Amino acid sequence: MIAPHPTSKIDATLARGTLTGLTPATATKPAFLSLGVAGTSYQIHLQYADTAQAALQAKLETISKRLIGTIHAQAKRIDVVQTGGQYVEPVMGRPRRVQGTVIAIKGNEVVVDAGVPIHCTPTDPRQNASQFQAGQFVSFDVMDGARLSVQA
Repeated sequence: MIAPHPTSKIDATLARGTLTGLTPATATKPAFLSLGVAGTSYQIHLQYADTAQAALQAKLETISKRLIGTIHAQAKRIDVVQTGGQYVEPVMGRPRRVQGTVIAIKGNEVVVDAGVPIHCTPTDPRQNASQFQAGQFVSFDVMDGARLSVQA
């Protein structure tokens, strides 16, 4: 079932979702959480960015707990595109491809609204966040290791 959109206003660059699962670390993969995004079918798998934070640990103890934070990802290359929709691909799993509208530039991060705000850092040495501007429609592949930094 798709959860309805919340009505309270928050910063547009913050991601809001519901903790839908926790997967412990294995010998080959780090621990990750599953974030359900309101108004979508997304179940995004993200690594924990701040595992030492007491606030994060308290929030992660309860499945179905609402989380607000920042999703950080590294983009292989960011391309300005003309057509398509806003999406995170795949719907379930770690983000591999993202497309959406640039809503802000913060330092060397481009904040993209793809149904959920994602802060992406360009890793192509020929690119810098300052080359992009709010309102542009962009698309990029995401490197492994996207993470969630939960707001205290």
